[in-house]
Amino acid sequence: MATTGTVITDVPQLPKHKVKIKKPGQRACNEKDAKGKFCGGHLKRWFYSEDVQEQACGDAEKAWGKDAEVYRCEHCKTLYLPSPEESSVNVAGPGQTSIFGLTIPGKTR
Repeated sequence: MATTGTVITDVPQLPKHKVKIKKPGQRACNEKDAKGKFCGGHLKRWFYSEDVQEQACGDAEKAWGKDAEVYRCEHCKTLYLPSPEESSVNVAGPGQTSIFGLTIPGKTR
């Protein structure tokens, strides 16, 4: 895997899947089609060990083991590995801090 700074430029490809590295905070696919148009599909956590079609193929499990963190585009099925710059698993992203400074107390029973 070649890197330039913190950007990974060469990702090992699987025989039946296109593989990319997710950018920090990225939640939509940035793969371009034949016309140069972005896919824009949502990236969702993909549990390939439970996917019936992937069990028949077996590429992902051979390459990454049984429970690696992998995301897949809901439209074009491009696979994304997590960014090395992100430290925790969070499919929705880190979110934003409130600009209003409100703190809502928890419910009491």
